[in-house]
Amino acid sequence: MFLSLVGLAHLYLWHRMVRSTTGPGRLRKALTWGLVGLVLLVVAAFAGSRVEWGHWLAWPGYLWVAVMFYLVVILVVLEVPRAVAALLLRRAAPRSATPEPEPVPVLAGAGGPAEGEPVAPPAAEAAPMSRRLFLGRATAAVAGVGALSTVGYGMATALGDPVTERVRVTLPKLDPRLSGLRFAVVSDIHLGPLTGLGHTERIVRMINGLEADVVAIVGDLVDGSVADLGPLARPLRNLESRYGAYFVTGNHEYFSPGGPGEWIEELAELGVRSLRNERVEIRHQGAVLDLAGVNDVGGAAVGEPPDFDKALGGREAGRSAVLLAHQPIQVAEAARHGVDLQLSGHTHGGQLAPFNLVVGLQQPVVSGLATVEGVPLYVTRGAGFWGPPVRVGAPPEITMLELRA
Repeated sequence: MFLSLVGLAHLYLWHRMVRSTTGPGRLRKALTWGLVGLVLLVVAAFAGSRVEWGHWLAWPGYLWVAVMFYLVVILVVLEVPRAVAALLLRRAAPRSATPEPEPVPVLAGAGGPAEGEPVAPPAAEAAPMSRRLFLGRATAAVAGVGALSTVGYGMATALGDPVTERVRVTLPKLDPRLSGLRFAVVSDIHLGPLTGLGHTERIVRMINGLEADVVAIVGDLVDGSVADLGPLARPLRNLESRYGAYFVTGNHEYFSPGGPGEWIEELAELGVRSLRNERVEIRHQGAVLDLAGVNDVGGAAVGEPPDFDKALGGREAGRSAVLLAHQPIQVAEAARHGVDLQLSGHTHGGQLAPFNLVVGLQQPVVSGLATVEGVPLYVTRGAGFWGPPVRVGAPPEITMLELRA
């Protein structure tokens, strides 16, 4: 599916950025082969991002993915005005046409060549640009400037500081003594070939500045093995909170060459507890809250599916429960198990607008707080990025979520 989408996108770009802007010749051939090279770059970047030798392809490959995406989006949006402009130019052409001047014969002996000498042809004038070329080049220029500007803005957003979202959630059944309990929620950090040590250090520093009671890391921490990315995770040992830091797996943990097991062991050494279909008690001001966590749905492929019965079964009646589950779609099962609040990530808020519209077709909430099947669900946009180091319309975030009775 991925290769098909990349191929179709580049075929469309060839039609609008190459064929519509050039005539047959060397330039068209050069641009065509350049576009073929970019297709291969994208494939190589994705294929090589999980091995050390391929990391140097990540920056150019992923950045071209972002540029490609916005070129396609802008060109599609311009299809209608482009068609209207072409129609207007065709209608205006007959009215603006003027007859060609008739050639004036040059007589021998009248200042021209002598009799018997060859008559030199008149100097050829530059042919005017056709309507097709004019529209094609104008459209390509607008799309190119728009795509590069958007990607530049998105890079500054993605690589900058996450914003701090402050959210209060009222839970009707919450013990009043738990009112004011604060969660620092972070997800989708995506340690990988494009992130450095500073990325983790900044996130830890911002979380510690919130002085939260509980730190919840809701999946997709890494995009690689402990051997490759272990040093980037070490700042997590400096996380500060009253009742500890907790982690649940996301789908990307199951893509890691070593699987999620090695990362769960690594996090344990860093002082972060993983909740693998289990729960813990958070005791606060004489009251108790059940904090549960379930595996991501991607764990089913390796025999580690989410198990809500194991994580939430046998709870004390009347006690409130907060669930950590990577994907918002898991809220349907959470509702059947009487969860009071679910904290999720996974969506990145769409990361690249208008891709958020597509994400909304698969997940019940793209970002923010909503109630789904009677359960309050908060979906964080995540603090990192996946693929292109670009975020448009969905800045990275760390959330301070406060429970209210």
